[in-house]
Amino acid sequence: MKDVVIRFQSGLNVIVGPNNIGKTAVIDALRSLLPGADDPYPRFDEDDLHAPKEGKATGEIVFKYTFRDLTLDDEADFLPALKQDADGKTIAVIGIAYGSSDRTGRLRPRRWCGDHEDVGLTASILENLRSVYLPPLRDASQGLRPSRASQLSRLLQLLTDDAGRAEIADTLKKLDDELRKHKLIVDTQEAVSSRHKSMLGKTLAQELEVGLSASDFQRLAARLSLLVDAFEIERNGLGYNNLIFMAVVLSELAKNADAAFRSLIVEEPEAHLHPQLQAVLLKYLSKIECKPGEREVQVFVTSHSPNFASIAKLDSIACLVNVGSKVEAFHPRSVKFEKGKREKLERYLDVTRAEFFFARRVIFVEGAAELLLTNVLAMKLGVDLRDHGVSLISVEGLNFDSFLPLFGKNAIKVPVAVITDADPQKVEVPGGDPIALYPEAADVVEVSDNTKAMMKLEDDYLKVFHGVKTFEYDLALHQANRAVMISALKEIHPKIGAGLEVATAAAASDAAKAQALFRGMFERAQNNVQKGRFAQALVEKLLEPGREVVVPDYIRRAIDHACG
Repeated sequence: MKDVVIRFQSGLNVIVGPNNIGKTAVIDALRSLLPGADDPYPRFDEDDLHAPKEGKATGEIVFKYTFRDLTLDDEADFLPALKQDADGKTIAVIGIAYGSSDRTGRLRPRRWCGDHEDVGLTASILENLRSVYLPPLRDASQGLRPSRASQLSRLLQLLTDDAGRAEIADTLKKLDDELRKHKLIVDTQEAVSSRHKSMLGKTLAQELEVGLSASDFQRLAARLSLLVDAFEIERNGLGYNNLIFMAVVLSELAKNADAAFRSLIVEEPEAHLHPQLQAVLLKYLSKIECKPGEREVQVFVTSHSPNFASIAKLDSIACLVNVGSKVEAFHPRSVKFEKGKREKLERYLDVTRAEFFFARRVIFVEGAAELLLTNVLAMKLGVDLRDHGVSLISVEGLNFDSFLPLFGKNAIKVPVAVITDADPQKVEVPGGDPIALYPEAADVVEVSDNTKAMMKLEDDYLKVFHGVKTFEYDLALHQANRAVMISALKEIHPKIGAGLEVATAAAASDAAKAQALFRGMFERAQNNVQKGRFAQALVEKLLEPGREVVVPDYIRRAIDHACG
């Protein structure tokens, strides 16, 4: 990652992208300014510098942070860092640079306010930045175990005033006094004291008393622990412990009135959570409500889980994308959708379709039948789509218009191929009903208005590919394909298959044969062949050893574009 700008929103921010694209680098950038109370600043050395293909890495690692939408109190807290942006609004800018390595190769940090490095970052500003970092594959129970620095201890101390602490101390003293009168305590003290005096003698022996060690508020806070369903926290599962830890952390952050900025940084929360708990967690994080006396917490989550990408609101997502030799950040909230299309997309973004946020290349198809067959046809061409990092995604109908605004030169810059039907315009017959066209493979057809609209979105990254009619009809225009299609049809509908075998043999041209087969399967109510079931049967036939198949030219070109 050489140079990238990410724009976060208040509340939840979900940073997604494929492996090795720089999500952890974003976390390191955040932690360079926002270290947790128990987490040191990240360390960088010369190996972390962006290096050219040839030669040694030089220069510095530079991070710049901009805080917007400041209240008057925020402006007072960030006073040395304040400046005006291009729109005349007051913002706070902080810079951090890592350079001039020491003898071990570790890069030394410099921190400053505003645009000028001679205005050093003050300790008061750093103290106003409160953050908690949850690394991946973490054991959250450690942060919940009794100690002075535990999150539970911090929360208790935030929620307690001087009067409350005095009341707890008084209660502990009364309990201690009562316990000291108990026979077991008295006998224990007598046994220890007598042995101690006999060991050291009256002159050297010390006065020993058995009582509560947590006899004041501070010690009590350090000894508090959580029980989960009456069990110690260590006996609870990692996934639930992570959720409990986040609940404690968010409570402590929200109650921290002394901090001007509060954040929770979470790497890969899916590491310990099954899909249902992922959904529960994300739903909560996206709708954190501040209760009276609490302040907003900004949450940063990195994930390569389609669950998070599918459930998260588009506005909360920041997508990292490889564009040539560099990484760019894309923010779906910046896309202007046609009326109702954004809402439609969010409804359609289930786990499978959200895969495109992590894809390096994408092929969109209309439905499940095309999904199955396109993958097999690619294999017949000697292409494994997964080896090329291609995500094959069905939009379940003609819902391309909700997905495509996310791609292209002004959006996610990855190769995208759309395989769709031409659905050619029907021929008007004077005095009669329009007749659907059944073209030859080489015919030039006038495509449907929907396909025309998609073609207007084409650029170097996004391309639309169509045949002369529909997916199955275009396959049936080739003799080798008709043979395997009829064979598959006979497996699920023997009588229909036998009848259409005769009908196609009697037809004169490839277009007539394709028409007979296509209409016989899908345009006659009495036959009622289900496309999905037929596609499954056809896939099995196509995968038979030595089975010949002709891949329609538009599908071949779509695969070439996505993989090229």
